[in-house]
Order: sequence, then C-alpha cells, then structure tokens
Amino acid sequence: MSTENGSSVLPNGGVCCSFSPGQSPLRGNKVTVVLGAQWGDEGKGKLVDLLAQDADIVCRCQGGNNAGHTVVVDSVEYDFHLLPSGIINPNAIAFIGNGVVIHLPGLFEEAEKNLKKGQGLVGWEKRLCISDRAHIVFDFHQAADGIQEQQRQEQAGKNLGTTKKGIGPVYSSKAARSGLRMCDLVSDFNEFALRFKMLAEQYTSMYPSLQIEIDGELKKLKEYADRVRPMVKDGVYFIYEALHGPPKKILVEGANAALLDIDFGTYPFVTSSNCTVGGVCTGLGIPPQSIGEVYGVVKAYTTRVGIGAFPTEQNNVSPN
Repeated sequence: MSTENGSSVLPNGGVCCSFSPGQSPLRGNKVTVVLGAQWGDEGKGKLVDLLAQDADIVCRCQGGNNAGHTVVVDSVEYDFHLLPSGIINPNAIAFIGNGVVIHLPGLFEEAEKNLKKGQGLVGWEKRLCISDRAHIVFDFHQAADGIQEQQRQEQAGKNLGTTKKGIGPVYSSKAARSGLRMCDLVSDFNEFALRFKMLAEQYTSMYPSLQIEIDGELKKLKEYADRVRPMVKDGVYFIYEALHGPPKKILVEGANAALLDIDFGTYPFVTSSNCTVGGVCTGLGIPPQSIGEVYGVVKAYTTRVGIGAFPTEQNNVSPN
C-alpha cells in the first residue's frame, strides 16, 4: 500500500520511503571531499589548503598519524599528521571524526611543534573538535606494531613497511571490540583505567617481550584527558548540525589513498582503514546524499611508501 508521499507500508507494519531525485528529505549542506587516487603523497595537502581558505569546517575521517600533509603558508612550512591542515584557517573548525584513531601524545606534540613555527596554529585548541567515538592509540599499540613487523621479517623474509604508529593494532582492537574511545577517556576515568589494564594485559600475553608501565601510562592519560575534554563532542550531533544547520562549506581531507585502502588497495600492502570515498560516510557519519564534489588527486609520476606492488617499477630488464 502506498501513501501520499510515495512511502509504502510493509507487511510487518514498517514504512519504506522512496523519493525521486530532487525530493530527498536530506537537503542541506553538501560536503566536498579530497582523496588520494594513488599510493599517497600526491599533494592533497596543497589542494586542501586552497579549498580550506574559505571553508567553515575541515574534517579528517580515517587513519591516524601515519598520514602526513605539508602546507606552506606565508613561507612557513607546517607538518600535519593528525590535525586537519585546515586548522590554519582561523575562521574554520577542524573536526577529527570517529573513523580516525588518535595517539594523544602525538596530537599535542604535533600542535606544539607547529605552534612554534608561526602564527597559523594560535588558538588551535578552540578550533579543534574531536568525535567522542574516535578510538585511542596507546603507546603499546605502537610497540606491538614494531614487534609485528619484526616477526614478519623473521618469519616471511619481508615485512609490510608500516609506519609503526600503531594504526593496524588499534584498528584490530576496534574490530575485536576491546578498544577504548575518547568518550571512555573523558567520562569515568576509573572505569577507563580498568578497561585499559585489561587491554594492556591482552597485549602482554600476545607479545611477551612487550613492556607496559600501566600506572605510569594511566597517569599520563589522566593528564591528557583533562586537556582534551573540552574538544570532545558528540560527533553524530556535530555532523548533523553541520549538514542541516545554516549554510556552511564543509571540506573532508582524505588521508592515505585509494591504492592503500584496506578493501580496494594492493592488499596486504595497504593501510588499515577505508581511505576511498566510502570511508567518508562511515568515518564521519555522513549519508551518501550529502557527498558533493569529490576530487581525486594524482601526480604525473608515481611513488609509494613501504613495500608492495608498484607497476611503474621494472627490475627485470636485461642489461643487454
């Protein structure tokens, strides 16, 4: 049975709504996306910096501080790994979405280093919002990453060439449902401490050579919790308001690139997240209807970081 607005009543009493093009109820602000179309290092940061000059919100949706964007502003070179490079725009809000994994010492170290270089990051704490659903990278995730690479080298004669930033291990914790999120850190710290100890014990049982000073780590994390708490927001509500509130220019800054996507890249020599356009939806909570222009950045020559397939490299040519 159909209703006046094109909806259908299902046999179980539910309602299925259908809308023709131009009739979507999700009218609102569209999101502009910049993605890498090769193996990264295509120069996304430069394009993002140009588009971010008149953006209201600049978002990161996937990955962690394994990514890197270099931006030059007024002859000052800034290096970004976790912070969206649009944070240089004093009129823009920088948002780190739920799909990003965050190493808090790295985040604050990155901000402090860039703050010393120029005026671009003055007041960055007031311009940064972090999704409460973003997972946390702990130091032992990074240590485990290094151990895994060593084991691969010993067992298979080659490793994956990871950045050893703990990205794979923390996404593994997320998929195993034992990971800890920003909302855990900034709410009940006693409960957070219990879960942190359990996770740390899991890692020491998996990697006997791993040394974790639990009490020392928790002391540092409590200090980070106090610093980061004002920045942590309900990410779903933040994005909904951005899409359906007053007109805004929203820019998504992709990390890594299509051929490093865990599903569509040169597996297993890939990153641990979805860095193609689908990762924008899941990593920020944005419906596909709200995706506007998508820019894929390429360069005339090809490079890649780490190990893996590289079609433009040919090493089997006879010297004759």
